[in-house]
Amino acid sequence: MESIKSMSIITMLDLPVRGDDRGSLIALEGGITLPFEIKRVYYIFDTSDGVSRGFHAHKKLQQLMVCLSGRCRVVLDDGVRREEVWLESPTQGLQIGNMIWREMHDLSPGCVILVVAGEYYNEDDYIRSYQDFLELSA
Repeated sequence: MESIKSMSIITMLDLPVRGDDRGSLIALEGGITLPFEIKRVYYIFDTSDGVSRGFHAHKKLQQLMVCLSGRCRVVLDDGVRREEVWLESPTQGLQIGNMIWREMHDLSPGCVILVVAGEYYNEDDYIRSYQDFLELSA
């Protein structure tokens, strides 16, 4: 799939909330609520105070990032624009396409970030150097 090259590199998805008087539920379904099939799910938690995460891009991988608890600031960069958004609701997901540099900063105490990925883990898909990313995205 091609890199996100619209007016903004921030794509937020409002996730459909289901529920009743017992509480709420959100189901993430590949190809239905997500624009890709789900092949991997992981979550980030217990991040030490002052530590930032991410600092990489993916050549092909697409992801959805949801802050299940707490909040964090996400910086996205397509090699031309650098934008940021706060994730602070489990009802919104940040869609991150391929060839987008991502950084997570200011993770609050108790912050839990769920990441849903469209591919299995593949170290060869990672771009871990910002300079290499800039050269590949030019």
